[in-house]
Amino acid sequence: MSDTPPDRLSVDPKSPFHDEAVLARGVGVRFKGEEKTNVEEYCVSEGWVRLAVGKKVDRNGNALTVKLQGPVEPYFEDIQQA
Repeated sequence: MSDTPPDRLSVDPKSPFHDEAVLARGVGVRFKGEEKTNVEEYCVSEGWVRLAVGKKVDRNGNALTVKLQGPVEPYFEDIQQA
């Protein structure tokens, strides 16, 4: 496995961008220079993140999300950041 996270990743197992091996390794996301812990999905090339809105869920039990535009910097948590 490479030392760079994928361009697009989702925590939803139903998504085609879900990768259990990458998520098990631990991926952190910096959005606009700030650490985010509630990221449901991100895309570096398109420059957006989908963040969970509190503990709210829809009628199917999925987290409600909001999509924000800006610079996205994913990283593996097991690699020391300089």
